[in-house]
Amino acid sequence: MSLKETAISVRQNGKRIWRGKCPSDPTLLADVLRKRAPTAKRVVFETGPLSVWFYHVLTAEGLPAICIDARHAKAALDMAPSKTDANDADGLAQLAEAGFYREVRVKQYDSMLTRTLVAARCQRLKSMTELANQIRGLMKIFGLVVPKGAGRVFETNVRRLLAGNSGLERIVLPLLEAWRSLRVRAAELDRQLVATARESASCQLLMSIPGIGAVTSASFTAAIEDPENFRTSRSVGAWLGLTTRRYQSGEVDYDGHISRRGDKHLRGLLYEAATVILTRSRADSALRSWGLKLREKIGFKRAAVAVARKLAVIMHTMLKTGTLFDRAARTTA
Repeated sequence: MSLKETAISVRQNGKRIWRGKCPSDPTLLADVLRKRAPTAKRVVFETGPLSVWFYHVLTAEGLPAICIDARHAKAALDMAPSKTDANDADGLAQLAEAGFYREVRVKQYDSMLTRTLVAARCQRLKSMTELANQIRGLMKIFGLVVPKGAGRVFETNVRRLLAGNSGLERIVLPLLEAWRSLRVRAAELDRQLVATARESASCQLLMSIPGIGAVTSASFTAAIEDPENFRTSRSVGAWLGLTTRRYQSGEVDYDGHISRRGDKHLRGLLYEAATVILTRSRADSALRSWGLKLREKIGFKRAAVAVARKLAVIMHTMLKTGTLFDRAARTTA
């Protein structure tokens, strides 16, 4: 699926019976499939930017839509002699016919709205940081070093240093106004996110953990959706890429770095929360004590990863049982 066209391949009884293209609109795609494959058993497509939209519209149209992991499909699609959209569609159709695929859980629109809100907020903060660094760099060229500080302190320092330098003011002040506008918009998104967390019972439950705030709780709830999506809480850590990768071949057998699979942003938030628990939190808990002992044995970074993985397990258990965080609960590796 591209933004303009979607390649289609229809197979039956081991043979391709039709191949073509249509505009990348799930409603138009549904019309083509009803015409070319009226008794379709599986409609398989890969994960991508359009997959959520396609999945929900095709499902609403009554078609058996199945979204599969693009990484798993890649191994089979690479067997084609040429990399074309038509060949990829044929490969996906063969996987669908053989049943050789792993279905991916597609998130609901409500969860995607929360994820979009968090992503928009993070992008605003990133843009603010980049613009502030650019302002500092431009002023440093002329010997105007902006002292440390954020928010209003940063703006006040910049305006104070620019006073009397009309030439540099004409260049820097427009950038400062853009930075100020980004700051206002980021604050608005912050308020929306806090309001969303306050209205969610799941977020309120997770925020009983020291170090877990509105952003982390909302992101985790949106990613997990239903706790029943995972059979065991331990599998959440692996799903987020917080477990070590193992390589075994003959006499070679070793554990490497964490897999870093899954939601990169949520993994970073959990690592940040683990860092807060190990360094800044004053609330005593069995989790913090376990993490501090682990830090003495294996170092801070590896201990923080272990605490982040344990946080994911604990948070899923809390959502599943509906219980508040128990600071005295015993924690194991």
